[in-house]
Amino acid sequence: MSDLGDQDLIGKMGFISIPISVDKPGEVIIQVRGGSEAFTAISDEPIAKHSQVVIVDKLSARTVMVTKF
Repeated sequence: MSDLGDQDLIGKMGFISIPISVDKPGEVIIQVRGGSEAFTAISDEPIAKHSQVVIVDKLSARTVMVTKF
């Protein structure tokens, strides 16, 4: 489980590894602590695989809200 605080993730850039649809979350890869971690990603709009995104909110320990960059 990640020990990153809310503010540690908000504003970070990542890229989508599993596409997000309106009714289904995807996955975002974020560079943290010298490595990369996968988080479940939710958005108000569909986002394609490989798209660059920005974390706008942390919803739980492993789920973030993203928007296209």
